[in-house]
Amino acid sequence: MTFVVTEACIKCKYTDCVDVCPVDCFHEGPNFLVIDPDECIDCTLCEPECPVEAIYSEDELPEGQEKFIAINAELTPLWPVITDVKDAPDDADEWADKVDKVDLLEK
Repeated sequence: MTFVVTEACIKCKYTDCVDVCPVDCFHEGPNFLVIDPDECIDCTLCEPECPVEAIYSEDELPEGQEKFIAINAELTPLWPVITDVKDAPDDADEWADKVDKVDLLEK
């Protein structure tokens, strides 16, 4: 089992989660973060740190978010590891409650 970053992160990209990760398994893209499924040790530390509740255990994904298992695995090798907290985008709060953002994911 691994943890998965889901659609809620798109265009929010808060990085509170990366600060608590003991194995540096987060990777950063233009407007989204992903978790490396091969590096994640299921420690659960990142999940409560996400202010938009975008991180879930693979076996507890909300309905409709299952595709993000593959998206995290696909994008991990393409994006650099992120280990330090960064400022969220200026408009992150505006995107926090939006749904159906998958088409806005920048690869």
